[in-house]
Amino acid sequence: MNEIDEKYMKMCFALAKKGEGKVAPNPLVGCVVLDKQEKLVSKGYHKKYGQNHAERDALLKLKNNEAEGGTLYVNLEPCSHYGKTPPCVDLIIERKLRRVVIGMKDVNPKVDGLSKLKAAGIETDFVLEKEAEFLNRMFIKIMTQKMPYVVLKTAVTMDGKIAAKTGSSKWITSENSRELVYKIRKNFDCILTSSNTVISDNPAMSQTKWRCILDRELRTDKFSKIYSQGNYYIASKENTPLVNGRLDLSAVLKELYNRGIYSVLVECGGTLAGTMLKQGLIDEIYQFIAPKILNDNQGLSCFNGDDITEITQAKKLNIYEVNYLKPDVLIKACINSF
Repeated sequence: MNEIDEKYMKMCFALAKKGEGKVAPNPLVGCVVLDKQEKLVSKGYHKKYGQNHAERDALLKLKNNEAEGGTLYVNLEPCSHYGKTPPCVDLIIERKLRRVVIGMKDVNPKVDGLSKLKAAGIETDFVLEKEAEFLNRMFIKIMTQKMPYVVLKTAVTMDGKIAAKTGSSKWITSENSRELVYKIRKNFDCILTSSNTVISDNPAMSQTKWRCILDRELRTDKFSKIYSQGNYYIASKENTPLVNGRLDLSAVLKELYNRGIYSVLVECGGTLAGTMLKQGLIDEIYQFIAPKILNDNQGLSCFNGDDITEITQAKKLNIYEVNYLKPDVLIKACINSF
């Protein structure tokens, strides 16, 4: 591994991110091509599910086979099987690349591009593997667990409250934060919320293709804003198994996966958030924190689903990004292996 390899792999990461919200269940992939003089001659990325993969996008832009004898950088092992498009590894071999630098091995068992590249005499190296895995953490879960990737969004005061004891909550965070939430929603297939949230706030949550409402007793009004447009799935006791009298949340997520929903943004109150956290169903948390203190223990907390007696029992998170939104702060943190 050298500085040049890291430089171009990071460029692949940046290109790959352009496909966020558009490529699932496929991975985020970017590609950079250098000629034999190590001059950058092409870039590409996977733009949308069903369209060309990153390697094909980059290589097909070259008209005079400038890639021959050169190096190709890609953050995921090139595919070796027919899917929506032909195998990328075949095109790499056809274009006579000398070297391929890869971010991570593909977790899809159908893929073995590495063996085909080596058999063709093409040099292969790996670089920034952990970073590549982090970039495609959503794809890894979808492929290995057959469940959607779940992110919980919260908006809290500095003392962790989402509402006053009366239920008053508008608005904890600033307009800047709320506008960012609208943009974030567009990167997810579905928003999941509870019947309590629908009844108390009557949100539209219209930025995603799907809305999932947990409504065990079918209490929500069919004329609520959340049902006014797009697709929705109501999980109730009529279509979902119960565990201790409550909806089986794991079964709900599995049903969403079976419907082609691969990423879920949860927006809800403290009871549902706490229950999902306790059951290990949340992969990440986006927490918006406003510079406000409620100073009232009777206020509603953003998490309320466990009975903890020792601080060592607290859930541990890995913060990977902090953004200052003036005046709020957005913290992004992973809960599981990343």
